[in-house]
Amino acid sequence: MLKGLIGKKIGMTQIFSEDGAAVPMTLIEAGPCYVTQILTSEDDGYSAVQLGFSESKPKRLTGGELGHLKRNDLPPLKYLREFRSKDHGMKEGDTITVATFEIGELVDVIGTSKGKGFQGAVKRYHFKGGPKTHGQSDRLRAPGARGATTTPGRVFKGSRGPGHMGNDRVTAQHLKVVLLDAERNLIGVRGAIPGPKGGLVLVKSARKV
Repeated sequence: MLKGLIGKKIGMTQIFSEDGAAVPMTLIEAGPCYVTQILTSEDDGYSAVQLGFSESKPKRLTGGELGHLKRNDLPPLKYLREFRSKDHGMKEGDTITVATFEIGELVDVIGTSKGKGFQGAVKRYHFKGGPKTHGQSDRLRAPGARGATTTPGRVFKGSRGPGHMGNDRVTAQHLKVVLLDAERNLIGVRGAIPGPKGGLVLVKSARKV
């Protein structure tokens, strides 16, 4: 059975363990997901399962997308994502729910982090900034000099500095499943996950167990 789901981040809350400790938890509305395509190494060069999530209006999908889903009499699905897997035992048209996972299991959650726009080096990379006294009036949050001397006489590519921050694909690893609600398609994981409320996330079995 494939251990992977597409979901939507609901938000954070907390539950209490048996000893009374508060456990921070993120709720995810995951599934039901439909198997829309099986990719094989013979035909596609790699083995994977394509899942679909979140029913939409047919007019919001292209003709090619609708035809792709109608092969297996599936509803119009807004999101399609692939999960690499060799021994999945799935076939096109199957449905996957949160019942695939178990409480206490470790998962990886992939999402898109919140976009922060253009940010300075202090916020983006936690630079210390300049001194608050000794005559300076406008260098407090400046990154300071970082260029080399005559050789090489330039700033190397990839150096830390001001620039676009956030809106990146981020994986939160080794999160424990602490809640499952099959009736409402909810899965709760301990800790925070990337992205805003309502953001699309992928839930997989933890790779580094």
